[in-house]
Amino acid sequence: MQAFVDTSWAPGAASRRASTGVTTVRCQPGLPLRERYDAVRARTEALVAALGPEDMVVQSMPDASPAKWHLAHTTWFFETFLLGPNVPGYEVFDAEFGYFFNSYYEAIGPRHPRPLRGLLTRPPIDRVIAYRHHVDTHMRAFLAGGAVGPELEALVRLGFAHEEQHQELLVMDVQHLFAQSPLKPAFDPAWSAPAPGPTGRFRPVGGGPVRIGAVDEPFAFDNEGPRHTVWLEPFEIADRLVTNGQWLAFMALGGYRRADLWLSDGWAQRQEEGWESPLYWQHDGEAWSHMTPGGWRPVDPDAPVTHVSYYEAEAFARWAGARLPTEAEWEHAMRTRDDLEQVDDVVWQWTASSYSPYPGFRAADDAVGEYNGKFMIGQMVLRGGASVTPAGHARISYRNFYRPGQRWMFSGVRLARDPAFTPDGDRLTFLRDTLAGLSSSPKTFSPKYFYDGAGSDLFEAICVTPEYYPTRTETALLREIAPALAAGIPQGAVLLELGSGASDKTRMLLDAAPWISAYVPVDISAAALDGAVTRLREAYPSLAVHPVVGDFTHAIEVPKALAGRPVVAFFPGSTIGNFTPVEAIALLRSVRERLGPGARFIVGADQVKDVEVLLAAYDDAAGVTAAFNRNVLVRVDRELGGDFDPQAFDHRAVWNAQLERIEMHLVSREAQRVTVAGQSFAFAAGESIHTENSHKFTPASFARLAEAGGWRIEREWISAAPAFGVFSLVAAS
Repeated sequence: MQAFVDTSWAPGAASRRASTGVTTVRCQPGLPLRERYDAVRARTEALVAALGPEDMVVQSMPDASPAKWHLAHTTWFFETFLLGPNVPGYEVFDAEFGYFFNSYYEAIGPRHPRPLRGLLTRPPIDRVIAYRHHVDTHMRAFLAGGAVGPELEALVRLGFAHEEQHQELLVMDVQHLFAQSPLKPAFDPAWSAPAPGPTGRFRPVGGGPVRIGAVDEPFAFDNEGPRHTVWLEPFEIADRLVTNGQWLAFMALGGYRRADLWLSDGWAQRQEEGWESPLYWQHDGEAWSHMTPGGWRPVDPDAPVTHVSYYEAEAFARWAGARLPTEAEWEHAMRTRDDLEQVDDVVWQWTASSYSPYPGFRAADDAVGEYNGKFMIGQMVLRGGASVTPAGHARISYRNFYRPGQRWMFSGVRLARDPAFTPDGDRLTFLRDTLAGLSSSPKTFSPKYFYDGAGSDLFEAICVTPEYYPTRTETALLREIAPALAAGIPQGAVLLELGSGASDKTRMLLDAAPWISAYVPVDISAAALDGAVTRLREAYPSLAVHPVVGDFTHAIEVPKALAGRPVVAFFPGSTIGNFTPVEAIALLRSVRERLGPGARFIVGADQVKDVEVLLAAYDDAAGVTAAFNRNVLVRVDRELGGDFDPQAFDHRAVWNAQLERIEMHLVSREAQRVTVAGQSFAFAAGESIHTENSHKFTPASFARLAEAGGWRIEREWISAAPAFGVFSLVAAS
């Protein structure tokens, strides 16, 4: 329990948190004092309504307390600090309860040792409930008596906050208790799991002198002040929390076995306690599951990771090429950015700040003031709030704190980084997408992961096979129409190419439009970009080349140095056919929004033709396409710790006439089981992984696609058989 700062109270902003089955009693901060007292007290009893007497007496570890003790201790607070000193003639319910249910208050007197609270089979639960109701009766009379001035009201409000803290602790402690049982009972079967979501992106936050600490909050604990100035360098902070899928990548790639990632004390505790995963995680030989307040559930790769220690969080941040934010950075970011998610409704977030006093902090000199100051050593600060935090209890200035090795609280990770430092986010996204694809039915892979260094080389080899007509046909067509395309490129324009690869076709536009001032190739393969950029800079010494390693399906950014110049996008190779129609429309819209009114977009799109020609192009006699398809399994093994045998899968290309697309599959030759990032996936003989689509178009079908994406076709060129199309698009008004 923490001491207080403010003496006023008013409704606070609503927190975004999931509802649960047991917490139907809501504690509204703006209620009159007596009504709020009743709501807070009722919520505590609602939390334990489904527990039996046996559930409420057991203590699963020294850091936890039995549910019965929480019920009694929160009652002891009101009796000890409010009724006893302020109600003339008040008689305590039981004189021994002060010894049993005091927690840390040396000034109040001796107390039962914390590690032995689970041995208190007496008083029984019915007497503890009678104790609560006795105190409630007297507190209601006290609050209705009109003698509660500002100082006593502040103490009552502190009692509310204290009980809300114990409501959170109660859920934590019961979950830990139930996790020890082979029955794995649920605290609340209706408990809402954290919502899954995309991988977080880093957002910039400015530096300089900033003010942190409680300011004008209706209520704050004393450790949230005094408000003071700190200096921050500019930094970046993730807009979402680290996910289970990212944590699975950390585990699969040796994060728990690499001493170089860990602080010394953390590594020692990891070894001593045998940590190999977050608390409550277990692997059944096929997949990971974990204990939640809702019981035993599968680990959702897209949900935020929880129940990790500071040591684990710090090791993960190092592994990801990032760091934990300081508490000042966290607070400043939350006050200045409105696009940060999962702030106070999922897990408390570790910071890199030790729990120390703010400049000018002074603990109160009474009994309730002794709590905070003496704990400002050996603990780390967490910020935010959790799914188990009562609504309205958390706030931006709130300083939670735990020892760095503790894990049973609802604790997670939000990453930060310095602007010049980039984490290995691509690998984490690769893992998330791979696990999601292998968990789907039918199994899939995203084709964007074909293009590591080896995959890019294999694709270039495909392009020169006798059967693969698209590259030759499009190249010949581009050479023929390059002057007409150049006529639509403004003076000093920037040419931005999506999925640039070797940039061979780009040269035809650069030669036809020497007034292009800069070239921005975007590709997921750093190796492919390096080679292409070296060749282009040699061939075009006056051309500014700004390579971007990244996934062009995400936000497309032109380097700031090129801001203000007209941009023409270039998307050859019929790569647009690799997307579903919905995905292709989304990509077209994204490019349209980025380039703005009057924008131009040059797109290559393969055309519908004889099935025999199509199938041969995607299943060449030399087996180059088959090697290209299998290479994604090699990449999963190398980068994600998989154990695929690529030769246990056959390459297969089929024509889907209804959807007008070639489909590529990897077909399992036999029944087998494959593991990726600690998760096991079964394959039946003949079962396939759908790895790629290549949609084919007619001029009419491509026009409809372009229109849906916010473009109109200004000109089109269709080659002789085997037909291939190049389309010059302008942004629709």
